Amino acid sequence: MNKIIKIMLVEDNPEFRDVVAFTLSDEPDIELQSQFGTADFALRSLQDRSTRNVPDLILLDLNLPGTPGLEAIPWFRKTVPNAEIIILTQSDREEDVLTAIHSGASGYLLKESTLDQLTEGIRMVMNGGASLDPAMAKFLINHHKKNPGPIANQELLSPRQLEILTCIADGKMQKEIADELNISTKTVETHIRHIYEKLNVQNAPAAISKAYKTGLFPKE
Repeated sequence: MNKIIKIMLVEDNPEFRDVVAFTLSDEPDIELQSQFGTADFALRSLQDRSTRNVPDLILLDLNLPGTPGLEAIPWFRKTVPNAEIIILTQSDREEDVLTAIHSGASGYLLKESTLDQLTEGIRMVMNGGASLDPAMAKFLINHHKKNPGPIANQELLSPRQLEILTCIADGKMQKEIADELNISTKTVETHIRHIYEKLNVQNAPAAISKAYKTGLFPKE
């Protein structure tokens, strides 16, 4: 008997969760093990070792309340390093595709994908492949043709994270950054924590130094 693929679904739209649950219920080799409306609740459940059921694959939306899907990818990778991640979203922004893939997602599917594409994508990723919406795959190919050099440094941080890191480099305090970007100081703190995590540094000076060394900041 084939191994059952255990799925975690992170999606804030309950109606779409029901659609995915109904679709996967007909698949003998796929089991929807858990559902969450936010990445924060999903991560909390995975960090609770007394109760956690480790998924084989996470279906992750991008537009989520609390921590957005793109920012959650590194945290899922750290918490359950052996789990694969497929982005399932409405966003066809090229920037989101690149950021998701370079952050560790194994697939990127649009919610308009057919149900067969979803189940085939799950199996493809679990067999070591990558599941990409055809339009997204075409974009990635064209992107690499136009940019043959490494692009990981360019996509290491999200635009918002890079914006915040630039503010830090300019000597601005967290409250100043929050006021300038019209976000809460708690959101700024969360972004800074994720910046340190992505750059593998412990403090602001190290983050700024690494940003220049890796080309995130211009050298001049």
